[in-house]
Amino acid sequence: MFGIKYLTEAHLKGFDRYKYNSIDTGYISVYVMHPFWNWCVQFLPKWLAPNLITFTGFLLTVVNFILIAYYDWDFQGANHDVHTVPRWVWSVAAINILLYYNLDGMDGKQARRTGTSGPLGELFDHGLDSYSAVLIPIYMFSLFGTNDLPPIHMFFVIWNVFLNFYLTHVEKYNTGVMFLPWGYDCTMWGVSLMLFFTTLVGPEIWHARPFLNLSMANLFEIVLIGSAMVSSHPIIIKNIYLSYKNKTGKMRPFMEAARPLFPFLWLFAITTFWCFYSRNSIIDLSPRILFVLFGTLFSNIACRLIVAQMSDVRCDGFNLLFWPLLATVAVSCFPCYKQVLGTDISADMECWIVQALTIFITIAHLHYGKGVVCEMCDHFKIRCFKITKRAEAAPAAATHDVELQSNSTPV
Repeated sequence: MFGIKYLTEAHLKGFDRYKYNSIDTGYISVYVMHPFWNWCVQFLPKWLAPNLITFTGFLLTVVNFILIAYYDWDFQGANHDVHTVPRWVWSVAAINILLYYNLDGMDGKQARRTGTSGPLGELFDHGLDSYSAVLIPIYMFSLFGTNDLPPIHMFFVIWNVFLNFYLTHVEKYNTGVMFLPWGYDCTMWGVSLMLFFTTLVGPEIWHARPFLNLSMANLFEIVLIGSAMVSSHPIIIKNIYLSYKNKTGKMRPFMEAARPLFPFLWLFAITTFWCFYSRNSIIDLSPRILFVLFGTLFSNIACRLIVAQMSDVRCDGFNLLFWPLLATVAVSCFPCYKQVLGTDISADMECWIVQALTIFITIAHLHYGKGVVCEMCDHFKIRCFKITKRAEAAPAAATHDVELQSNSTPV
């Protein structure tokens, strides 16, 4: 699109060689959800493209974001005597989360059922999941409000979610295997149950202080971060270590193995500096837009990592979209720019800059995503949202995929 090509010949050759390989040992997914998804997928029409299932689930998370933002844009709703978000909204959000979770589990099964398994489906799935990584936590912030969960705390909660998602793909970049985390199923069910519970008893329940005078928001942070440190990060480190010890992984030198962390750490450092040193305290002025901006940038670096690990090429060490971010942070944080610009950056002006940057980064990210999908569709001679006759006439390929992944769990 516009003459820009995001995939090189090395990427496309890597995708030609790519074979999906994953391991899922989570009790909820293995013993409950996968049997349920296998049963549900039988009722889907065979003309329904798996990517359409994936995209529908993602749109439900967007609907949730828009709906809750309409009633509680600045996360102040829980600070009032009467919560500004109607109870029915929490029920709708809970149902949409469950639908997203189940559609996300069924898309891969539909792909194998229709003989349309391939790298595009996995890339499309995980790419949209990387965007949901910022949308879903934002729902929860409206339960607690800024009094119990200040925006800077929200910022670190979001980055904890980013870290969990990103490390899983760093793990695959080095091991060649997607070890599906246990916490994903627990998180999806936990979020849904919390939202349903809010409908039944009211959001006021989340302002209680049941233990050691800690607020429910404090407990939310402790459980979220603590569970990742116990059930996710050590296992990822262990799996990467074993891949080197047993020589089953990519066997990259240390700096190459750590290379995917560079853009992640760059983004974390830049955004953290902005939140702490903005002269107008932008994190308090415009938290929702700021989180969308950070989430879009995160999704872009995550998608580029996913493309690199699937095509087995060297991942990026820096993202070009960081340059406009760095320029914005410099203008917003350093007083020397008052002399350059002839005026100081007011609170309103910084908010306008954040909104403009968010629009620009979102368009750039969507252009990247659309470009990659179109280039892959052209290469494989398929369509993203439609099952082609070529795929329908290839049952042998579907059988091959099932045999290939018989010991693993599809995305």
